[in-house]
Amino acid sequence: MSLPLESPGLTVAVALAVGLAATALARHLRLPGIVLLLASGVALSRDGLGVIDPEVLGPALQVLVGYAVAVIVFEGGLNLNLGRLRRQAVPIRRLITIGALITAAGGAVLAHLAMDWPWRISILFGTLVMVTGPTVITPLLRRTRVRHELQTILEAEGVFIDAIGVLTAIAAFDVALHWSAVSALDSIASFGLRFGGGCLLGLAGGAVMAAAVHWDRMIPEGLENVFVLSLALVLFQVSDTLLPESGIAAAAVAGVLVGNTPTRIDRELREFKEQLTVMFIGMLFVLLAAQVGLQEVLTLGWPGLITVLGLMLVVRPLNVLVSTAGTDLTARDRAFLCWLAPRGVVAAAMASLFAQQLTAAGVEGGTEMRALVFLVIGVTVLVQGLLAGPVAWLLGVGRPNQGYVILGANGLSLQLGRLLGAGDQEIVFVDNNAAAIEQAEEAGMRAIWGSGLDDSVLQRVELDARLAAIGLTPNEEANGIFAAKARSEFRVPRALAAVQGGTVGVRPERLEKGGAAMLFGAPVDVAAWARHFEREEATVEAWRFEARGDGMEFPEDIYVAMVPLAWQARRGPEPIDERFRPRAGHEVWFAVRDERRDRAHGWLRKNGWQPVDKTPLNGVEVDR
Repeated sequence: MSLPLESPGLTVAVALAVGLAATALARHLRLPGIVLLLASGVALSRDGLGVIDPEVLGPALQVLVGYAVAVIVFEGGLNLNLGRLRRQAVPIRRLITIGALITAAGGAVLAHLAMDWPWRISILFGTLVMVTGPTVITPLLRRTRVRHELQTILEAEGVFIDAIGVLTAIAAFDVALHWSAVSALDSIASFGLRFGGGCLLGLAGGAVMAAAVHWDRMIPEGLENVFVLSLALVLFQVSDTLLPESGIAAAAVAGVLVGNTPTRIDRELREFKEQLTVMFIGMLFVLLAAQVGLQEVLTLGWPGLITVLGLMLVVRPLNVLVSTAGTDLTARDRAFLCWLAPRGVVAAAMASLFAQQLTAAGVEGGTEMRALVFLVIGVTVLVQGLLAGPVAWLLGVGRPNQGYVILGANGLSLQLGRLLGAGDQEIVFVDNNAAAIEQAEEAGMRAIWGSGLDDSVLQRVELDARLAAIGLTPNEEANGIFAAKARSEFRVPRALAAVQGGTVGVRPERLEKGGAAMLFGAPVDVAAWARHFEREEATVEAWRFEARGDGMEFPEDIYVAMVPLAWQARRGPEPIDERFRPRAGHEVWFAVRDERRDRAHGWLRKNGWQPVDKTPLNGVEVDR
């Protein structure tokens, strides 16, 4: 039974709700989100349940697509680091120029030979599958955790190739409509004008945005995110109005410029744009997929599948091998780049637009071309996305687990972070208190503003690539949930949580059930110890266990005078939990309260500990 929605507003609302639901389900199932989004769109289309009919939106659909693509590309630019871009400039530049031409030419030849299409439609198809796009690359890389060099190359390719691919596809579309040498020359000339003009407008617009948010008095606090969003959309529309289809280039360049300019809202801006991107991607894919009939895709048959496999297994490897020749990338790096090139929302949006316009102009082949583009998107995302992790593991290009993420930036956690960081491990703090973040940054530590229970924040700190997650806030419930989430959802090898103790609270058994351990080995008053360090009423001392044998435990009543923070393992300092038992020769750093120093020292000496003369570790004063 079909339930057609003839209301444009209701159609958008349903697509938005279904898109977010599919995205949430995909995260729970650890699947590429676009797989479920495409399936949802097809299921709700006219050939399915008949719930969504994007045609009722009319011209408004293209306006929605334009705004969404602007935000998506702008957000992708925000996340590109100029320092890393410079280090990988050669392969990136080649991939978005020579490599893009190879992909377009290869796609055109495959479509012409396998599908028996005329050259005008084949060339248009080739330009549409040039793009990869940040909408699919970024989520896949977050799940796959490859080396930073490869991540930078793939993310940059996705952002910049969107702008180049759209303009190239527009030029090819003009040729398809007016099949002549003159139209081809005109299209090539207009490509250069649109791309260059879009980049210049993006530089100007990005400079205005960066200056606006950098000047504290210009924008009232709390309005910065929506202000930048409105400027990004205005820039996109102005650029498109002055130079048609140049808005994507302008948005990408502006995003890179703003993302690499220090501002007072850098963290909040990235978080806000990322949430908008998730919302837009879900809505767009559902709407665009609903335009494509399932029967249209199935009609492509084996020729369509051969075309897709040719793009994946022949054209992409040729692209990468030519683009990376002479660089310092290893054969394993190149093999991974050859494998991962899924297509995203820009290809889907442009294919839908061209199909409508070709049909309106009486040119055959637009509907089949759109179906083949969606087949490319579905197969590349499903196959390459699901196998990206195993392929990275087989090739040995994944990032090893390293560093620690600490929930809570306070006096006690900063001391522990400095100790753990002394072993050449990256330490990242997460806190939703702006003052705490500022305190950590002033101490020279990396800190991320946001909730430690928010998936997008945990993905930004690359929690799944860390040695351990440590919950160290005065809120033991938050510590326990954070630790359990790190173990169950992000597969962190080790998770620890500080508990307060008492008759009511998080018990060690509950932590153990969630796969976590109790930090410091016993309940600790985190708020009190944080105040001691912030008021300079406590210090960190190094002691060596000299007694014979092992198995000694730290009694809970001594924790008012001292707290065992970390011990010296082979690879550097590691946090202490309830399973730690010192053996002869072990060195341990203790937080010692000044008022109870005599009690702490007395207990340590009585139980076989001797002070160690150590130099300060990353600013941690170590007493003798």
